[in-house]
Amino acid sequence: MKALVVGYGSIGSRHAKILEELGCSVAVVSSRDVPVELRFASIGEAVGEFGPDYVVIATGTSRHVEGIAALADTGFHGTLLVEKPLFDTVGKLPQGCSQDGFVAYNLRFHPLVQRLRDLLMQETIISVQAYVGQYLPQWRPGRDYRTVYSADKQAGGGVLRDLSHELDLLNWLLGGWQKLTALGGRFSKLEITSDDVFAVMMRARRCPVASLQMNYLDRVGRRRMLVNTVEKTFEVDFSAGRLMIDGQCEEHIVDRDYTYREMHRALLEGRCQDVCTFAEGIDVVCMIAASEQAVEEGQWITK
Repeated sequence: MKALVVGYGSIGSRHAKILEELGCSVAVVSSRDVPVELRFASIGEAVGEFGPDYVVIATGTSRHVEGIAALADTGFHGTLLVEKPLFDTVGKLPQGCSQDGFVAYNLRFHPLVQRLRDLLMQETIISVQAYVGQYLPQWRPGRDYRTVYSADKQAGGGVLRDLSHELDLLNWLLGGWQKLTALGGRFSKLEITSDDVFAVMMRARRCPVASLQMNYLDRVGRRRMLVNTVEKTFEVDFSAGRLMIDGQCEEHIVDRDYTYREMHRALLEGRCQDVCTFAEGIDVVCMIAASEQAVEEGQWITK
């Protein structure tokens, strides 16, 4: 299997490393001189000379449309995975692009999420609380946080987009959002132009009350979810690798590359049922846009 990774920042290099570990022949598209054996200056050149079966677009969010369009122009018909979120603003897929691509919401493949999803299939969900927070200056060791795309609103940064795994999970676990409202913006002293705090409240098809808080401020770093159903209480702590079911503990500890590896493995083997589709990815972008509209207008937004 030939895999092409477009972009070689921290996430692109991780994709390339994992795909090599899975036995793929890997090439990279990057304008920089990066430490890889096969590097191309453009997508067109890479597709023409390398002939990939699988393409991963791992550029900054604001450049995703450009990359998808360039790939469509080559006539590529293989498997396409785009880093999350799919777009920085609501929009349509470029003309000529396959509708059958996928979005890299790899947290779906965490065993805690897989286990929780299986358990919730038989439950009537009443309420969900989700929380994710990580201090941006500590996020990428060795990098000045002010220079990364997360800090730049124009590049598609900000917690609402950067930490949109939770939006996807709430959508996926709860059957899709129906209406939401939000508060958020840039409130801290971080030297960024993007939003650093957001709180979203929503109603979903399978849950009347769901809330999410996300931020760039938590010095400890936490990712948690609490679910109350008619019969049970489930609490997931991703940092600890722990699922509590009515106070009884299950441990599901994995290494930092596990969810990426399992997502790639599923796509390479054609087991795509749990991978976020383009349609689902666009729905998350709509959630992001609705959240920003709710902040601006101070009201509920209906899907």
